[in-house]
Amino acid sequence: MLKILFSPAEGKASGGDEIKKELLGSNRARDKILNAYNEIANSGNEDEICKLFGFKKFSDCLPYINDVFSSPLMCAIERYRGVAYDYLDFDSLDLNAQKYLKEKTIIFSNLYGAILGGDTIPNYKVKQGNDIGKFIPDRFYKDRFTYQLDLYLANDEILDLRAGYYDKFYKITKPYTTLKFLKGGKTVSHWAKAYRGLVLKELAKHNISSMKEFMSLEIEGLNIQEIKVIKDKREIVYNII
Repeated sequence: MLKILFSPAEGKASGGDEIKKELLGSNRARDKILNAYNEIANSGNEDEICKLFGFKKFSDCLPYINDVFSSPLMCAIERYRGVAYDYLDFDSLDLNAQKYLKEKTIIFSNLYGAILGGDTIPNYKVKQGNDIGKFIPDRFYKDRFTYQLDLYLANDEILDLRAGYYDKFYKITKPYTTLKFLKGGKTVSHWAKAYRGLVLKELAKHNISSMKEFMSLEIEGLNIQEIKVIKDKREIVYNII
């Protein structure tokens, strides 16, 4: 089977009405970092809260000040709001495609580490690259989850659609595939998020279950220029047309 690794987004949708369930790799493994986050978020220390959330004005922090253990829950694939998720457009997909995204997508959260698209999480805010108290999220989750992810992905093919930063959370130790997008011969950066979202959408719409199927998939606006293989990494280079 195919699993897709994906990035989170800074923006989040509020609310939620999903039930609490065990997250990928277990809830208990996250207790220390979640407790540290909760302590800061509810401390009343405006400077510390602004620093953690990545805001200059405390008023911007208010929507995110809550108890992560008792707040309303929403599936991760629906919680995040950003360029990639706008182009994924989860709500426009049929139930089978939505189920695919919940089961096949692994999102690397700055607070929760690796979670499935269907794992339920509260509204939260951690600016990418920020520590959470004494914890460095990427190191925390790399140390605790690498072995579990290796086991979880042992029999799967991997399409890595993460932004490069999230390689810090988990280094893939088996053959995998990444994508690169060119426009006018130059690598795109910001718009790469949009095309990652579009690719994920097409995967879900067509229920793609293997890299063989993916390689046969025609994606509107994209044309394969070349395929590079370096050790375990296969990079598909697309021209944006």
